[in-house]
Amino acid sequence: MKTLPQATSNAQPTPRPVLSSVSSGTSLTRVSLAFVAQRINLYLRFGHPVHELRLDRWRRCAIFTPAALFCRIRWESNNYGTTRWQLMVLQACTPLDAVQRIAGIQPGARLLLCAEGERQVQSVLPQIDAIETLGIDPVVVSPAYWRTLGNRLSARLPLPAYTVERHAAYLAGEMLR
Repeated sequence: MKTLPQATSNAQPTPRPVLSSVSSGTSLTRVSLAFVAQRINLYLRFGHPVHELRLDRWRRCAIFTPAALFCRIRWESNNYGTTRWQLMVLQACTPLDAVQRIAGIQPGARLLLCAEGERQVQSVLPQIDAIETLGIDPVVVSPAYWRTLGNRLSARLPLPAYTVERHAAYLAGEMLR
């Protein structure tokens, strides 16, 4: 049986306070997370929730503001081994945006990248690690890069690297908006 990727500990996470910039009328995205040893591990690979709710010993709920990027990894197994690997890079949306309904994410989110299966997930994780090695937080990476990565993954083409120059070009484009 394969080992759990980056298994979360059973330590009590410290809840983050809701930011004062979030008004009561802001539409928030709720992401369900869970950990049951040797059975299921739904966790955030990256993302900055404004608040985390601990529902019980196994379940948590991360809350994101609109336009926030995050990555959720789902790993499941049974008595015979791993049954599911899934990595999704998502962007939280407002009620007026077109969203996709995704299990465990309320009300939904914009899907930028979806990797299904161990081979695909294991090929995306080094890309995320490389971005972090450059000193770039994956949540500020261009959404177009995540879409390109997903398209290349689906077409079984080589995955493009995210470079400092690509990031600088994205930030320059954002400044013009």
